[in-house]
Order: sequence, then structure tokens, then C-alpha cells
Amino acid sequence: MLTLLKLLKDGRFHSGQALGAALGISRSAVWKQLQQLEIELGLSIHKVRGRGYQLAAPLTLLSAAEISEHSAACAWPVLVFDSIDSTNAQALRSIERGMAPPFLVLAERQTAGRGRRGRKWVSPFAENVYYSLVLRIEGGMRQLEGLSLVVGLAVMRTLQELGISGAGLKWPNDVLVGQKKIAGILLELVGDPADVCHVVLGVGINVNMQMTEEVDQQWTSVRLETGKAFDRNLLVAHLGDMLQAYLIRHQESGFAAIQAEWEQNHLWQGRAVSLIAGVNRIDGVVMGINRQGALRLKVGDVEKVFSGGELSLRLRNDS
Repeated sequence: MLTLLKLLKDGRFHSGQALGAALGISRSAVWKQLQQLEIELGLSIHKVRGRGYQLAAPLTLLSAAEISEHSAACAWPVLVFDSIDSTNAQALRSIERGMAPPFLVLAERQTAGRGRRGRKWVSPFAENVYYSLVLRIEGGMRQLEGLSLVVGLAVMRTLQELGISGAGLKWPNDVLVGQKKIAGILLELVGDPADVCHVVLGVGINVNMQMTEEVDQQWTSVRLETGKAFDRNLLVAHLGDMLQAYLIRHQESGFAAIQAEWEQNHLWQGRAVSLIAGVNRIDGVVMGINRQGALRLKVGDVEKVFSGGELSLRLRNDS
């Protein structure tokens, strides 16, 4: 089925006879595969008598070779999947099988994409970037301090370079444009964080998605913000170069060297917020982050510090 899609990706008309000949199947079998493409991948295919079949819009698929060609600095191996449960899950399986990091896992779609706090990450086919970079971390907890915030900063800078000037950060792991989410980060660890471990840097970026009814919060995409479709291979290459630069800074100088830059780009700095931890809610004003990347919140007249993967930050109505 995906071989058929690759024949159609140029956006031109192809006759059923030509497609069948290329695939070694009958025209009726071509028709059945086209129906599957529409149902399973949500693609729109035009069918015109006498002309054949045409994708409603040309499709650019992810390519490890093209990503490498566009990248100035990154040399890690790139694994591209047509469809998997999630790139983070695949990355973790690859670690278990002994694949040596660093390596990058990408997918055209995820059938069970996930964000923080167990939320579903909507993952339509060939529209967005689903990205999991695996690193080996040595040297203990210092190398992990503020790491998810560093990744968020690299994602934000990449989007700004692509013309999304309003992209900013929301503690702990979101990139927003205004109040709309454009990207999210999910880190997962395997091994002993105090000694040697592997970390999966999971990134989801809304690139060419224009509509969906599945997302339960305000969202946007590169295409909605710029008005044009964007080559995801180019975005992945730029993100890799940016990530590598920030990871080197973090490794050499620690998160404290990046802390001020992160705070300057925190969209909710000084804002009145509610911090949600399970059934508990804490109201306060964002003062910034500390040298480990934890949130500094003014609660009443007292400054308190919060960290942890199960926390969620929301603007208060009076902010």
C-alpha cells in the first residue's frame, strides 16, 4: 500500500493501468489499495475518468538521505518508519536490542503517540514531525539537569529560524505561539541516572497539519503560522543541528549557563498561574526557574520550587 503511495506522491495523475503495471497487480487491486490509503491514512485522492488517480496535494516523505544532505553538523544514524506505535517506544526497544546511541527515530505516523501525563499525541500521516533522539548519558545527574528545557529551547530556536517569530516556551515541556501549542517534548530514561543511562529525547512538532478534531487544547502548526507547506526533512535537519549545539553547551557548562536564555523566552514569566499536581492546585506567580530547571513560584509571600513530570501549568483567569 505504501509503495503505491510513493508512486502517487508527486501529485500528478497516474492511470490505474500504469499503477497496476508498476506494482504487478490488477487495476481492481489498485482500486482496493487506494481505498485503504484513504481510510487508514486519511488521505484525499482524486479519481477522474480517463486521467486516473491523483493525490489532492503532493506529498514529501521523510528521507534519511535528504536529512543528512541538509544537515551541517549531525552525523547520527536516522531510522525512518512508515508507521509505528510511537517513536519513543521504538527508541526504547532499539536500546533493549543493543543499538548503540546516538541515533534518531522518525515516523510518518504514530498509532499510539503519547505526550506528557499519558496524553495522546495526535499523529496524522506525513504531516508532522515525530522525533526521538537517543543519547548515552555519563557523569551522573548533572548531565540531566534541565535537559528537557534545553531541548525545548532548541525546538523553539529552530521554529524561529523557520519564520515562527512568535514561538516561545511554557514550563516545563511545551513550545507555544501565543496560547497555541506547536510542539511538545517528552523525555524517558533507561538505566541509572546517577551513573550511566540512556535518555530518549522525544519531540513532536505540528508542521503541516491544518485541521483535526482530536486535539483537546488550542494548537497551531508551521503551516498555519506561515501560510505555506514546509519540507519536514529540512526541519529535522535544522533541529538536529540546533539540538547538537545546545547539547554541547549543556554538557560543557551545565544548565546554569542556559538558564537566563530560557527565562527570557518563557512566555509565562511573571504571570499568575495555577500549578496542577493530580487533584491538588497551587496558585502563584511565575518567578522563573532555578539552576536545575525547576519552577520558581511565588505563593503568597513565599517562593516555592516545584519539579516533576506530572505537574501541569495553566494561566489563571485573572492573568
